[in-house]
Amino acid sequence: MKNLALLGVVLFATLLILQAAKPAQRGDTGQSAEAKPPKPGLEVPLVTPGPGWKACPHCMNEAYAKEARDKANVDKRQFNSHDLSGNWSGNPDDLTVNGLPINTKAPPLTPYGKKLFDAVQSDSTQWNSKDPENVCDPMGWPRSITFNFGFQFVTLPDRVLQFFEWGHTWRDIWTDGRKLPPNPPIPRYLGYAVGYWDGESFVVDSNGYDDRSWIAQAPAQQSGRPGGYPHSDEMHVQERYQRLNYGLLQLTLTVTDPKVYTAPWTTTGKITLIPDSEMAETFCVPSDQISFNQENTIPTVPKK
Repeated sequence: MKNLALLGVVLFATLLILQAAKPAQRGDTGQSAEAKPPKPGLEVPLVTPGPGWKACPHCMNEAYAKEARDKANVDKRQFNSHDLSGNWSGNPDDLTVNGLPINTKAPPLTPYGKKLFDAVQSDSTQWNSKDPENVCDPMGWPRSITFNFGFQFVTLPDRVLQFFEWGHTWRDIWTDGRKLPPNPPIPRYLGYAVGYWDGESFVVDSNGYDDRSWIAQAPAQQSGRPGGYPHSDEMHVQERYQRLNYGLLQLTLTVTDPKVYTAPWTTTGKITLIPDSEMAETFCVPSDQISFNQENTIPTVPKK
């Protein structure tokens, strides 16, 4: 009995010690040790190139992006629904997220599509070894909408330019009445694109894509290996952009590629305007990328 009583006292004392230790683990805010630390805010200096210059959208933390949107009164400000101008990045839930995530519920693959899909799955579970980005190949379209560090629409008399910070490059979306080439002679990473207004939506139709690019990265499969979503040179993409208010753009993007996928594949999402910002430049530099992979990525992959 004495031993049982002693054991009870020890257990009770242990519980008291653990209970007392919890506040120290949680911190001053009372959050658990597993809780994410607070995001940086306006106390962090905003870095610009110099006086008169502005920060790029992805150079702002969420507090600065929100402040810029509040100052511009983006939710109530009058706007022209046929004017898509501005720097677009993030979404209403996360102003700092990079790109619009592709809908990962892809349609079933055709037999030919399954062959392409299997061919671009990584050799390793540790990294995406088949990703064209490893050697700085162009992202192509529509992958550029999923990873871009922000983009800008610029309207000209005969076209709309969609300019991306990643790669510091742009698409020509022709609005002069021309039609898509039925048989494009040379495939392009960004395809051939024409645009027109359908009510409140700016519609972009495109074709003629270089089939070396991916639609997007694919999540790890049952094998645990990541990879990409392939496409053929017969892929057709349609985008519908609608400016819901001054500071919010809705995009519906549909990929149709019957050689690879058994049905059209649609992604829908919202993209936020980041006022008082300007595009910087972010390049994938082959010498840097190859050196980084050789020195940091590949050595961490277990040898077979």
